[in-house]
Formats: sequence, structure tokens, C-alpha cells
Amino acid sequence: MAFDVAAVRTQFPSLASGVAYFDGPGGTQTPSVVAGAIVHALTEPLSNRGTITAGERNAEDCVGQFRSAYADLLGVPSDGIVHGRSATQLTYDFSRALAKSWRPGDEVVVSQLDHDCNVRPWVQAAERVGATLRWLRLDPATSELDLADLDEVVNERTRLVAVTAASNLLGSKPPLARIAERAHDVGALVYVDGVHYAAHSSVDPLRLGADLFVCSPYKFFGPHCGVLAADPALLDTIQPDKLVPSTNDVPERFELGTLPYEALAGASAAVEFIAGLAPDEGSRRDRLVVAHQLIDTHELRLRRRIEDGLMSFGERVTLYSRAKERTPTLFLAFAGRDSMDAYRFLAERNIAAPADTFYAYEPARALGVDAGLRIGLAPYNDDAEVDRLLQALADFLG
Repeated sequence: MAFDVAAVRTQFPSLASGVAYFDGPGGTQTPSVVAGAIVHALTEPLSNRGTITAGERNAEDCVGQFRSAYADLLGVPSDGIVHGRSATQLTYDFSRALAKSWRPGDEVVVSQLDHDCNVRPWVQAAERVGATLRWLRLDPATSELDLADLDEVVNERTRLVAVTAASNLLGSKPPLARIAERAHDVGALVYVDGVHYAAHSSVDPLRLGADLFVCSPYKFFGPHCGVLAADPALLDTIQPDKLVPSTNDVPERFELGTLPYEALAGASAAVEFIAGLAPDEGSRRDRLVVAHQLIDTHELRLRRRIEDGLMSFGERVTLYSRAKERTPTLFLAFAGRDSMDAYRFLAERNIAAPADTFYAYEPARALGVDAGLRIGLAPYNDDAEVDRLLQALADFLG
């Protein structure tokens, strides 16, 4: 089955603006079906969860459909799906809960490839209990993690390894299975930031080796929120701080306060939208896997077109996205030119490709860069937009 990007584009009202959106890593545009699901949830009878009134039942349906949708997307049972305000909030909450069992002498491993969402919460949790922090280092020459000392960094004292599935700055995909195998050999948990990864790839926690996997639906057409996926049996061993009257059931005990039912409805619709990009055959999980294969093929072809265009600029452009395995995201800088100037130049031509380090504090430090231009592809980008982008960059460089 071919990927029909023209048909996909008709489902995104914002694309009628004429803007070419290459800012997907910061959040994608929203299809009509997702906005419609949010409106429907808010305008139908809606109350706190229950089984007596129509509003209560609608709220229950929003929650149940959300857990079912993300169970299919993330490959875990529905009672292993936790809603959060953001991936950052979820990671902070789980870092505090998990750190309750850590002691001085225990070790926690973080990586220089990660968004700070998956670094600082663990650094701060380790500091509070006197645990030792260890690092998986980024090799600036390859934009990949240097795992030569993996067995030393991840050792018998390690309690948790926090690592990304794909860098939001560089697109680099580290060898998670190898890292996770070492972590599990020494009895450590693996917490995976899948925010950037889940926007481009089918998620299989068992294959990745992720014990806890977090993502953000607004990176793949949904509303702003976060989702954590894990084995319910593992979640049952983690005790968060909670209010006395609130349930102690998994996964509800991790969800503080009343849930935003309209956001759950929109997030569920985003999953159904992705599944709808595949032929209507098999389970929703099957269709999601096929849809991501189609998306990957489309985005990879466009990424290679952009890379070929960037190569034509020679030494005027430095491309930091160099890893062998990576998403369709390119981070670059310009010789003698400010990346912010490039960002503004493109914006004036209705091309959205921002410049910053995008909360990837440790990767930027390892690379020695203050900012760069990030070009991120989404399924609705097409060849005409790539042509516009490359011509605009050529005009900027003179």
C-alpha cells in the first residue's frame, strides 16, 4: 500500500494556511477528527466518572477508550496505561516514587543523549537520597552513545537506567535492547523517554527492553498530555504519594485529581487516526504497526531528499544528525551565520523550522552548540514543501 500524503493533508485544517510545518518534533498539527472528538466530549453530557447519569457514563467511556487506544499503540495491557499532564510531569512523579526505595550506594544512570525531561528528575531524585549518578556519554563525532564502558556504568549497584528511544534534538536512536539487557542482567529498571520515538515508530516495549515507557500524544496529532506505559504488575509495586480518599488501584493511583476527559477523547482519536492510515484489516494494533511502516517509508524518503540538498551546500552547513539509526529529524548549524536568523528567514517565507536546543541540555553541551536549526518531518509533509525548504535555505546562504 502506498502512502497517500495528499489525502492525509486534507485532514489537517491548519495546512490551508500555506505554512510548511517542519516543527513536528515540538508538536504536530491537529487533524479535524481529533478536534472533533474534543468538542464532542465537551458538548455532550459530561460529569465526574460514574455509572448512574449520562454524564458519568460518558466520562467513564472517555477513560476506557483512552486506555484501550494507548494499550494498542504502546503494546501493554490497558491497565498499564497512566495519563499525565506531560511526559515531564510523569517522569518527575515516577522518579519520586521509585526513589523511595533507593539508598546511599545505589546508582542511577542517565544519558547525554536525552531531553532534560529524562535527566533532571533522576539527577534530583538521586541527590535527595544520596544515590550515585552515572552517565552514558554522547560521542559528538557520531551523535551516538558511546557504550564502550556500558558494563562499568551499568553495574550491580544500578537501580535504574533512564535513556531515550530517540533524541528529540538529533534523531539518534540508541541501541536500547543492548542497554536494557545489561540493565536487566544486574536487576535494574529501564525508564525510556519515547516522546520523539513514538511519533515515528511502532512501539514494542518487550523488543526495546523498556520497563516504563513515556510519550506525548501532541507529538503525533493529539492534544497536550503525557502517557506512561508499563506492565501493571510492575506498577503495582510502585507506591506514589496520593490523597487518602483516592483509589489505590492501578493505574488510577498514579493519576492525581480529576482527569481531563476531553483531552483523553482527543488522544484516543489521534491513535485511531494513525490506525486509519493503514488498510482496514486486522486488529487496531496490527493496523498501527502497518501505519508506522508506511509513515517511516514516507518520512525516510523525504529526509534523504533534505540531506542530499544540505550536502550541496558544502561546508556552509554542519549537520549534527549523524547516527546510523535515527528519526526524520535534522539538527544543523551554519558557518558564520546565526541559526536564529535562519529561523526568522524561513518563517518570513511561511516555513516553520525553529532554532534552539529544545530542552536537550546535555546533548547540546556535549556537542558544544548554543543553538541550531531543527528540521523535523511529519506524515503530512510532502515533496513540494521539501522543495520550498531547500530553496529557502539556498536563498538564506546566498
